[in-house]
Amino acid sequence: MKPTLHAGLEWTHHYTVPEDKTVPFVYRESDLFQQMPSVFATAFMVGLMEWACMEALRPHMDEGEISLGTQICVSHSTATPPGMTVTVQVSCLEVNGSRTKWSIVARDEKDQIGAGTHERFTINRTKFEQIVAKKQGG
Repeated sequence: MKPTLHAGLEWTHHYTVPEDKTVPFVYRESDLFQQMPSVFATAFMVGLMEWACMEALRPHMDEGEISLGTQICVSHSTATPPGMTVTVQVSCLEVNGSRTKWSIVARDEKDQIGAGTHERFTINRTKFEQIVAKKQGG
């Protein structure tokens, strides 16, 4: 990572929720998910929170680096229908070598919908691919 990354760094990410990011789309093969209302799914909200942190990190990463989510602890407190825009505000709480910790708050057009913390680890892409290949037996 570049030395420009520091605690206190903030990033705001906006996303309009499409129909295919609602609960019935989480696991199409599950009848339980299929019976749920068409509102922004917690699984996709978590992904959106990770995406916001990744965007915040992007200008501070060296060539060939990727960041991996290693821990997330968030609430999802209210439903968001498709068509609403969600704004995710992230703030870097800590930089400890390759590990970063983030504070996250997500709001739709009416309410705060989620909040919590997220940890990411930055690693060289080739090194990570080698780890995965070894796990796959290659």
